[in-house]
Amino acid sequence: MKRIIPALVAVLLAGGGAYAQSLNIGPGGITVDPRTPQERAMDREIRRDEREREIRREERARERDAYERRREWERRREWERRRDWRDGRRGERCRTITTTEETRRGPVRRTTRICD
Repeated sequence: MKRIIPALVAVLLAGGGAYAQSLNIGPGGITVDPRTPQERAMDREIRRDEREREIRREERARERDAYERRREWERRREWERRRDWRDGRRGERCRTITTTEETRRGPVRRTTRICD
């Protein structure tokens, strides 16, 4: 076994000639990468650009989510402010209750306003 591996590597190097730029010897076997170092560098550059683009896309999505949460909070705060102003004018707190009753002709919805 100790003699087989170096012999295999020697055969691959001799058989591959100038095309064998990279040999990977691992548990899955021996693989030869025939690309030139420049081609591998270009591939690395492309992968790095894709990773950066994905990171920027995720950051924009996070910013958009934060913006939507902030807008919803402001909208809710405005509704509460209007409700408090309306209730303050009346001096009482009211709520609307909608009930649905089933009749022979179909469901009937009734809306009533209850003030405490």
